[in-house]
Amino acid sequence: MNWTDGYASDTDYQAGFFREQSPVYLSFACALNGVEPIDTGRPYTYFELGFGRGLTANLLAASNPHGQFFAADFNPAYVAGARQLAGQAALDNLTLLEASFADLADGKHSALPPCDFISLNGVYTWVSEENRRQIVRFIERYLKPGGIVYISYNAMPGWASALPLQRLLVDHAELRAGGTGTKVDRARAFCRQLEQVKAGYFDANPGLSRPLDALQRESSDYLAHEYMHRCWQPLYHKDVAHDLAGAKLDYAGSAHLPHAFPSLAFTPEQQQLLDAVDDHTLRETIKDYLLNTSYRQDIFVRGARRMKPLRQAEWLLRSGLALTVRRADVKPHDAADAPLFDALALRPHTLAELAALSGRELAGMARTAAVLIASGQVCPYIFSGAGVPPAAAQRLNQAIARHSTIDDDYQGLASPLLGNGVAAGLVQRLVYLALCAEPAGPGAPDAAAIVRQVAAGLRGHSTIDQAQLADTVQAILRERLPIWRQLQVL
Repeated sequence: MNWTDGYASDTDYQAGFFREQSPVYLSFACALNGVEPIDTGRPYTYFELGFGRGLTANLLAASNPHGQFFAADFNPAYVAGARQLAGQAALDNLTLLEASFADLADGKHSALPPCDFISLNGVYTWVSEENRRQIVRFIERYLKPGGIVYISYNAMPGWASALPLQRLLVDHAELRAGGTGTKVDRARAFCRQLEQVKAGYFDANPGLSRPLDALQRESSDYLAHEYMHRCWQPLYHKDVAHDLAGAKLDYAGSAHLPHAFPSLAFTPEQQQLLDAVDDHTLRETIKDYLLNTSYRQDIFVRGARRMKPLRQAEWLLRSGLALTVRRADVKPHDAADAPLFDALALRPHTLAELAALSGRELAGMARTAAVLIASGQVCPYIFSGAGVPPAAAQRLNQAIARHSTIDDDYQGLASPLLGNGVAAGLVQRLVYLALCAEPAGPGAPDAAAIVRQVAAGLRGHSTIDQAQLADTVQAILRERLPIWRQLQVL
């Protein structure tokens, strides 16, 4: 096996951004789960294993300039691209390494410091068993006591019915010539033929409808990195927890925040069944059977310390929520939450402020916050009296916006308030670029000039409907610009 070690590396991975990897988000998630978090208002160290295109690493470093960020990937093309973006933003707190998991675990990069955070997005179920051992060795070597690990992975039993489908895709691809993208296209065309002749496997597994739909809908590059690794293997939570126990890690909770409140996910009968299970690892596994989980977002801590209610309340009182979508696009989970969104449309609010506004106790507001965050309409922040300098984030945002005139792959902007990124579409990023060229001052932006600049930036992307573009730009200036200013994106 060559340097790729069974990993599909001849197609570009999508430049994804995952907010759950943010150190601020992870600390908030720990607090919500009653586990002592890390104070992200102080200097800390963060490491991302397998950073792909490097968008997440760049966004997190830019929005958390007081942290020292390190990230590694074994693909030299990804490392070069991520370094180029970091260089354009002059990020002096981000070190991007070309390294294998074994190199890292063996300490071949001797300058690496002990880490407060280590994150892996999806990687653990895409690599070989030997590489998983090296990942655990790296965590054991570098994670500080009290340090947090985020590890997301394809999970069982939700993937059970699709395992033969993935095997078929890989086996079919290996017998064909060409690059991985071409092989994926041929393999999914073959699966379509099997459906058309009514293969019994498809009829007997109605749960295949989602992966089959994704197989036809998603790009070849995406499918190559989701399915085409020879070592691809969904895992049970118990097995992951067992692996990480070798690095003295304890399970702290899920980054899918509603899972901190069992009543949000399970019926009373299911909760009663779970309460009767003494072993916490088996209890997590049973949850996966109840929910047919196919993807987990686990948080582990090296020496997890459970907080007393008063200590947990201290952390929650330092936390808040910020709106990340237009107020007009908000879909309240409960009609009683509408006043919360009205308040958040004006400015970010602490949980204490929102609790007082809604007449809830702090614990009840924390439960509501978990639901609202999971809806993707708000994001948590942790209050820092000194605030976060916005210069690095705004330099990165300008670099991403300039890149958007060439390609549409970096679909996020950095927010110092959140210590995280926020999604931004192509036209939004081009509007951002035009706004950066506007003269400073209290006056309204020159909408006509911005429309012209956006139209110029779109020439390499698509046919332009000038009338529609003008309306879109006006809407962004009216409804998105205030959000960017609240989040310190601009």
